[in-house]
Amino acid sequence: MSSQELQAESDGPCAVVDSIGQIGSQWRLVVLHDLQDGEKRFNELKRSTDASSRTLSRVLDDLQEMDFVNRRLEEDAPVATYYSLTKKGRSLCPVFDEIERWADEWLAAPQPEQ
Repeated sequence: MSSQELQAESDGPCAVVDSIGQIGSQWRLVVLHDLQDGEKRFNELKRSTDASSRTLSRVLDDLQEMDFVNRRLEEDAPVATYYSLTKKGRSLCPVFDEIERWADEWLAAPQPEQ
């Protein structure tokens, strides 16, 4: 395989597919959507997303590493960890709004009879 073919393959078919690859897991989307409402503690996210502690911890670490989420540790008693969207994460809010509008129109509509 030539270097040009390798480069084309690593670039992916398009920016949409590449984007979905970064944010597209079920849990990443749920957490990102949930954080649109503002900063939340780990246990608040756990309750609101129904994710297990292990899953939520892994997803939050991934999102923090990709610069979608900030992590803030408050060491006063009781110790608490807070998560919020970064500028990159907040830039997804209009995308979620559009997906919700699309879902309201197309997924909530009755299916045509066949």
